[in-house]
Amino acid sequence: MIGETTDYTMIIHGQQKHTVPGAVQAAPGLVVFRMPNDQSLNSPARWRIGHHEGLAIAESICRENAFKGVQILVESGIDWTQDTEAIKETVTDKTARDLYAKLSYAWCDEPGSNYMPGDVSRNGTYTDADIEEAAREAKADEFNAADILVAMSHTVPWMGLDQNDFNEAHDRIVRAAGAN
Repeated sequence: MIGETTDYTMIIHGQQKHTVPGAVQAAPGLVVFRMPNDQSLNSPARWRIGHHEGLAIAESICRENAFKGVQILVESGIDWTQDTEAIKETVTDKTARDLYAKLSYAWCDEPGSNYMPGDVSRNGTYTDADIEEAAREAKADEFNAADILVAMSHTVPWMGLDQNDFNEAHDRIVRAAGAN
């Protein structure tokens, strides 16, 4: 049923299988899940849209954008409940290029296309210690609220937060730094 969570088995590098708990059944044949922290360590795009047979279709930095990507895939008219081979026969190179062009408007990309040096697997999740550290840095640099906003939008873990979570974290950092 749509919206329910399930364990999802994703296929990595064509053969390896990895089970991800808590994937959301986003549409018939499509799931949205957060990449496990031990996978794709250099990818800030921690949210994946997966096919029910385990293959990745697209990735996004933010959860809310992954769901927007699912809507685009549903509107494409492709029957995502088919098996992988049937979809591969249906989706030509041109169709795939057109789909990724449309997905880009929802900030979704081809799997594996986002890269940052180092381990950025925590993108989109933060702790109170992260808030405190960011506030210390902002105060030391004499940042105002706008400076903090710009810095957060380009750094891990903040850039992977959905809008409401980002705004909440920003407000907490601004208050803790005494910025205005």
